[in-house]
Amino acid sequence: MSLDLSIYEIDTKNVHRNLSVPELYEIALRHEEGTAISDKGALLVYSGKKTGRSPKDKRIVRTPKSENNIDWGEINIELDEHTFMINRERAIDFLNSIDRIFVVDAYAGWDPAHRLKVRIICTRAYHALFMQNMLIMPTQEELKDFGDPDYVIFNGGVFPANRYTSQMTSTTSVDLHLERKEFVILGTEYAGEMKKGIFSVMNYLMPLQDVLPMHCSANVGEGDDVSILFGLSGTGKTTLSADPKRRLIGDDEHCWTDHGVFNIEGGCYAKAIDLSPENEPDIYNAIRFGTVLENVVYDKLTRAVDYSDTSITQNTRASYPIHYIDNIQTPCIAGHAENVIFLTADAFGVLPPVSILTPEQASYHFISGYTAKVAGTEMGVKEPQATFSACFGAAFMMWHPNRYAELLAEKIKNHGAKAYLVNTGWTGGSYGVGSRIKLKYTRAIIDAIHNGSFDQCDTIIEPHFGLHIPTKCPGVPDNVLDPKETWENKADYDITMNKLVELFNENFEQFKVNVNKEIIGAGPTVA
Repeated sequence: MSLDLSIYEIDTKNVHRNLSVPELYEIALRHEEGTAISDKGALLVYSGKKTGRSPKDKRIVRTPKSENNIDWGEINIELDEHTFMINRERAIDFLNSIDRIFVVDAYAGWDPAHRLKVRIICTRAYHALFMQNMLIMPTQEELKDFGDPDYVIFNGGVFPANRYTSQMTSTTSVDLHLERKEFVILGTEYAGEMKKGIFSVMNYLMPLQDVLPMHCSANVGEGDDVSILFGLSGTGKTTLSADPKRRLIGDDEHCWTDHGVFNIEGGCYAKAIDLSPENEPDIYNAIRFGTVLENVVYDKLTRAVDYSDTSITQNTRASYPIHYIDNIQTPCIAGHAENVIFLTADAFGVLPPVSILTPEQASYHFISGYTAKVAGTEMGVKEPQATFSACFGAAFMMWHPNRYAELLAEKIKNHGAKAYLVNTGWTGGSYGVGSRIKLKYTRAIIDAIHNGSFDQCDTIIEPHFGLHIPTKCPGVPDNVLDPKETWENKADYDITMNKLVELFNENFEQFKVNVNKEIIGAGPTVA
């Protein structure tokens, strides 16, 4: 279905709107270098020089209407109107210079009361298929009545920004103008910029409606009980939310309204590194005709993918519609969350496998967004490295983290949700001494949360963070639940715990000015 784009001063003759998957395959295979079909039927694509997002090149236009709402700084970098218009014209000039362009008209958000109509204008069939997977596609009837979009993304793809333009730091530029409701992408073909661009927009708009946008996964049980799981990379968010006993609402982006939780997206964008049918059967089985596989290495003869080969990038990805997963909630919308679960992989080995949080503690840990990664061996450094990402998604948060934390606390209190901190990291010592908490124990903990096993159980209070640690959990040995008891050297535990407390406190200094005193008071202390 063609479309007149003259309103944007685009007069390219071949405009392909919401093409079918076979049509997009045909065009990509004929015209986009390096594109192929895997032995499972997925479209194999390369994103060029950029194989991940470019956060330092993301800019937001400062205007009087929205400037007081945005948390300006290293993440939300300001841009002036004039420079935005230069980049916009550069993108449109490029779109006018090529033979064919693609348009995707679709929705962001399964809740009709809060969904956005989004228009993507791009240069590659790969980008169009990716966004048709990631957004909620309209029916033919809905498409006829689609009307004007709420937001437009002009994706100039490979065409670079001018490095000598004011405020440009490279040939890549990702620019958002909230008042014009436009997004401009230059100098990168990495498709994730479009997905996260829409998420950034939702992260700005939803708090204006007292809706909490969340970088989390979500699922629902047989009793229609909803759980949301926050966690940074490596904490087990995708693995633990894909629960055979529960229906998946979504794996990455959600909103919590006065009526319940809804998925922003229509698909999943899963990491493909070391993917196997044993470890991630749902994702593995979703790789078929219609799935986009980005930057993977494959056998040129058989087209079999080697998911362990990271010679192109460690950020190999699979994009597929959510209905490629068997056990899902459709439409991807459910009631209020009963359980809010923060996942952390604590490589220091001092946080308990599970602890129960007060609403204030939940807000504190939400703002902190903590996990710890295992350090590399460079220069002999083997200590864990603490990582903090506010609201478990700092790169996409437009308001000050306290705004999102207030909304979370409000939702928890108003709807009686329970909050938990679950450590999927180390026990019995830090990395190098202790061992990773067994996945079967973590799954048993998640099951216990869903079964209400912790509602009436006895707890002990951890003295540094004030965490309430259950003394019993079905399927988990009692001695595993109290982290200090798993350490052979208790003095080393105290030293390591105090070190982690100091890291938390140092990180939280940046938020104190704008954060409620009750939340600040929920932070840890050195014993």
